[in-house]
Amino acid sequence: MPAKVNKEECTGCGTCVDECPVEAIIIDEEAGCAVVDEDECVDCGACEEACPVGAIKVE
Repeated sequence: MPAKVNKEECTGCGTCVDECPVEAIIIDEEAGCAVVDEDECVDCGACEEACPVGAIKVE
């Protein structure tokens, strides 16, 4: 399953963007949070480990 972002918890810091090895995450400037491209995500969990507020989960 691709990574899921809890938009209520995400601060839009961009740490996950830097950690994603396949560049499947962007920061939506308007919403102020991360967005995962589910077609590109390889379910590696790097973003989940990197998120300082625990807003991303790979299930």
